[in-house]
Amino acid sequence: MFPTPEEAEYAFYEAMRQGDIALMMRVWSDDEDVACIHPGGLRTLGPRAVREGWEHIFANGQVAAFPAQVKAMTGVMSAIHVLIEQITVDTPRGKDTLNFYTTNIYQKGPEGWRMIVHHASAAPREAELFDRPDPARTLH
Repeated sequence: MFPTPEEAEYAFYEAMRQGDIALMMRVWSDDEDVACIHPGGLRTLGPRAVREGWEHIFANGQVAAFPAQVKAMTGVMSAIHVLIEQITVDTPRGKDTLNFYTTNIYQKGPEGWRMIVHHASAAPREAELFDRPDPARTLH
């Protein structure tokens, strides 16, 4: 279904923006070994729990989420995307953008690339300013 991990990731964020549970679950692997951890939420394991988690989120409406500063590490059968997820929310003062450090892991199977892990945690408002490459001579 998704010939590249990038196309699976695009569909993942499109599903969030549309609040589309059917599209969201097409992105996720049907395998029992999937995990989703939302910021401040519980760890959900297995496709049924992952689906229920997204249904709960979408019951409150669409999620204006956009990936930024994606660092993709792709192998033959797996891909890891480390990024800053930016979510726009309505506040009494207007719109605000929240940042989340996010790891999305995709696996290649007979049906193309599918998500097996989504893990997001709160990040500072200025998260994009803190990114810097690690010089080769740094040990830790």
